[in-house]
Amino acid sequence: MTTEKDDTGRKALDSAEIGALAHLYRAEVYRSTIWRTRLDTTTNWAVVTLGIALSITFASPDASALPLVLVGVLLMFFLLVEARRYRFFNVWRARCRWMETHFYAPMLHDGDLHLEENWQKTLAEDYWHPKYHVSLLISVGRRIRSTYLWILLIQALAYLSKLVVHPVAATSVSDVFERANVGPVPGWVMVTLGVLYIAVSLVVAGWSIAYDRERAARGRRASGSGMG
Repeated sequence: MTTEKDDTGRKALDSAEIGALAHLYRAEVYRSTIWRTRLDTTTNWAVVTLGIALSITFASPDASALPLVLVGVLLMFFLLVEARRYRFFNVWRARCRWMETHFYAPMLHDGDLHLEENWQKTLAEDYWHPKYHVSLLISVGRRIRSTYLWILLIQALAYLSKLVVHPVAATSVSDVFERANVGPVPGWVMVTLGVLYIAVSLVVAGWSIAYDRERAARGRRASGSGMG
């Protein structure tokens, strides 16, 4: 095996090593695709569950709005599961993008792998010491922005519509609060919790946007790996 080196004394990649890196890229693309599918599965669960709650709640004018409240617990569970899966997906996706931007793009652009930039060391470190590239809270925010914001808004609008319309059109805010009563829990408490439920989701989503913009401005991830 030849040991050609560039001007900096760094060993150049030979054809066998480049071939191995190409196979590694294919493997990472496959893993990211599998985890992308798992993300879609969790989203489907959330959509189907919300659909069932809507069907039950609007089955008749006298049907309770409680299913739309209880489904919120399941939606939060699905969101957390999906956020955890996203953290895994983000690792494989980041590795793929890292190889695309530092290996394939330079090779296609000018035929130079630019090993002097030490991108291969960053990739090697990520394999030696694998870790998540984003926190769970950032993952939750990204999934809310991507999908769950619309699911949560549909849930909230459906709940409000049920209180306003059924069994007859409400004539005052007190009527809405009265219909929102759940056992000993006053209606105004239920409505307030619903507002907080949506508000917290929006805050988390907004915070993840601020994080991504700050990270883009720095040109690297907060994890310090430069990936993710």
